[in-house]
Amino acid sequence: MVKVGIVGATGAVGKEILSVLHDRKFAVTSVHLFASARSAGKTLDTPFGPLQVQLFTVEAARAMDYVFLAVSGSFALEHAEAIAAPGGAVVIDNSSAFRMQPNVPLVIPEINGAAIGTKKLIANPNCTTAIAVMALWPLHCHYGIEKMIVSTYQASSGAGVEGMEELFNTTREALDNPDKTPSNKVFAHPLAFNVIPHIDVFQPNGFTKEEMKVTWETNKIFDETNMKISCTAVRIPILRAHSEAITIKTKRPITPADARALLSKADGVDVVDDPAANKYPMPLNATAKYNIEVGRIRQSIVFDEYGLDLFVSGDQLLRGAALNAVLIAEYLEKPYPSKFSKQIK
Repeated sequence: MVKVGIVGATGAVGKEILSVLHDRKFAVTSVHLFASARSAGKTLDTPFGPLQVQLFTVEAARAMDYVFLAVSGSFALEHAEAIAAPGGAVVIDNSSAFRMQPNVPLVIPEINGAAIGTKKLIANPNCTTAIAVMALWPLHCHYGIEKMIVSTYQASSGAGVEGMEELFNTTREALDNPDKTPSNKVFAHPLAFNVIPHIDVFQPNGFTKEEMKVTWETNKIFDETNMKISCTAVRIPILRAHSEAITIKTKRPITPADARALLSKADGVDVVDDPAANKYPMPLNATAKYNIEVGRIRQSIVFDEYGLDLFVSGDQLLRGAALNAVLIAEYLEKPYPSKFSKQIK
């Protein structure tokens, strides 16, 4: 039985962490919500009953067994290491602050839980990466992925509660005033009835940081140094669940049938691949679902027997954030080996 603290419990990811902890019956003795002075003292209705928000201090957080950070990267940079210092709590950080730091494990438990070792500060991957690699890891282990092209279809939930609210409100604006361009504050352009090929800031190479995260983080999680990944990240006007069209080039010949058989054995993955019955991954079906969906698995026309095309959908707030964070804590309570390990070097 453990004491759990959540910083950022009023945000979209923080709320999901509370729900996942409750739904998975994580063995807590107490749950503590931490916030700034502006929110301290408020009472929130949670799956654990009404909980009063406490003023965040490093000392109070260090008294926990686990602290989930569902706040900004700047907050994490300022406080995470102090919370996790010897004698403190295990910190599971959902921001991008520590993901690429060499001494901080970037973890998806079903893939690389063993990378945690004795570390007490653990980074949660980017949501886009987390959804994709659930389907890619078994394929990489058995066939060796050399190169990958990814196009993402990312929900407004990737920008938090504010993003979802803006989509709701601007969709109403557009319906009420079809001749007027909807407003935008959260996104670079109006999202209602639009798609925006721009997520995060542009980098010197012309890719956005969101796109480069897929490259950087996949390589780190897979313990690779030069898997080549080209990504185009696009925001689309839906509320939850990201989708991704992925083309892979492999070192060994691969067939759709073999890939389906392999993926059907993977934890956290549902194969939804029956085009004749109009069954394939969709965000509508992946929403509020722990597992990702993978389908539209077909032989690549470009790479022939050394390539596949596939499509994945996964709940950005669950598999891409809150669920993975809780799974990290569960893994620390009861470690287990990965079901797949790399056979192709």
